[in-house]
Amino acid sequence: MPESISTRPFAPFEWMLSLRYLRARRKEGFISVIAGFSFLGITLGVATLIIVMAVMNGFRQELLKKILGLNGHLLIQPLEQPLTDWAVVAARVDKVPGIRLAAPIVEGQALASSPFNASGVLVRGIRGSDLAKLSSVAENIKQGTLQGFDQGQGIAIGSRLAEQLSVRAGDNITLVAPRGAVTPMGTTPRIKSYRIAAVFEIGMSEYDAAFVFMPLKEAQAYFNRPGDVTAIEVYTDNPDRVDAYRPLVSKAAARPIYMIDWRQRNATFFNALEVERNVMFLILTLIVLVAALNIVSGLIMLVKDKGSDIAILRTMGATQGAIMRVFFVTGASIGIVGTLVGFLLGTVVCLNIESIRHFLSWLTNTELFSPELYFLSRLPADMNPGETTAVMVMALGLSFLATLYPSWRAARLDPVEALRYE
Repeated sequence: MPESISTRPFAPFEWMLSLRYLRARRKEGFISVIAGFSFLGITLGVATLIIVMAVMNGFRQELLKKILGLNGHLLIQPLEQPLTDWAVVAARVDKVPGIRLAAPIVEGQALASSPFNASGVLVRGIRGSDLAKLSSVAENIKQGTLQGFDQGQGIAIGSRLAEQLSVRAGDNITLVAPRGAVTPMGTTPRIKSYRIAAVFEIGMSEYDAAFVFMPLKEAQAYFNRPGDVTAIEVYTDNPDRVDAYRPLVSKAAARPIYMIDWRQRNATFFNALEVERNVMFLILTLIVLVAALNIVSGLIMLVKDKGSDIAILRTMGATQGAIMRVFFVTGASIGIVGTLVGFLLGTVVCLNIESIRHFLSWLTNTELFSPELYFLSRLPADMNPGETTAVMVMALGLSFLATLYPSWRAARLDPVEALRYE
């Protein structure tokens, strides 16, 4: 008897049969439509997942950058006694390795008004040298200048606040603080007019509409804190290593202090973002899952339609493994090509997302991604290689799993039963 010859796995004839089954003939048109929808579903699912995850990532990174660019990574507040020794404490903390800046501040709420409008603001007193080191402000001056900030009574305000009050650099605004001088008739509000020395634009609407920077000495006088400060904002080289800096800063302060880091100050906000991101991932994964189920239904119908072909192949010597691989390649091809096209589509959209936003805004005559609602003035997209890889692996995994059952059924088909009624 001649020896039986078995072909190696994924031999050329297996690929040839798989690709032929992907090309529709007239009587197999419906199966081809299902395969087309499967391909489209996987493509759109992968692209949507990549785009949404990139936008959520970019949104978080931009917010983090804006928030940490203006607020300290560590906030030192006094315990037991006021921070009257703020200058000495700030100087000691400033010398700690890894600390970029230790800025004493005086903070208070006030009402800013002009002849045209009024708005509530957060006034922050800060030294001119410290403000110059805050790149988010110093490098984004749109009008005026910060030169000589400590010398005069000029203040710096955000661009959105300037728009609301209809003022510009060189104009005057009036600040009204609820707690002013104490008189026999009670505490009277403090009202004082200030010249606008500079207008800045950080790019985060909440900050551009609410922050007013004032020279530290002037803020101490305005808020009745002579020789005292509210807190010391500490900026580090690496916000993620803030826990390592805590003991060093505490030791350098050499006095009772209470420290709070940026994660604690913004915990609710960033936790909400993380939950939203995870929920969006789960919801959008269902698109890919539905597309994978379409692959299952399409392949099962193809197996039924090709029953006689399978029986003939088996009688000619094709093994069960060869038949299984033929249908596996047929289904997996849809998943692989769909995933790759989805990745390319998602990447193109992420790289041009701001242009697409402007085009859609022009097309619909509406403002998409309003800064007042979403805090940022532009739509960010930051593709994380790890997340993008995870999305593609998940899509490929679901596609491969979807082909196993129909392929197994094709391999288990009995040639005798298949050919009995042919």
